[in-house]
Amino acid sequence: MPNISSDFSGQTVITTFEMTPGTAQDLMDALKDAYEKFIRHQPGFIGAGLHMNDAQTRIANYSQWRDREDFKAMLRTEEMRERNRQMAALCSRFEPVMYEVSAAF
Repeated sequence: MPNISSDFSGQTVITTFEMTPGTAQDLMDALKDAYEKFIRHQPGFIGAGLHMNDAQTRIANYSQWRDREDFKAMLRTEEMRERNRQMAALCSRFEPVMYEVSAAF
């Protein structure tokens, strides 16, 4: 489970997905499946959360990793590359961005 703290020294990744309400649940199901069966078992994975807006046009994914290289290694696996291709077909765009925690309240 993610723990947002200003003394967190790992890598935080926030990914946003944009889609139509017609594909929102399919994309959420694909993301849940990816975390349950693959991502959470990868070296360096700490935790993640998935959030969907009320209009079902955006999903936000917050994940924490031991370090940047662990996250990048997961993305380079053949399984994740194939999953990302499938998820890309369900949304108009998605963008993972790496962040560092500046403050937590």
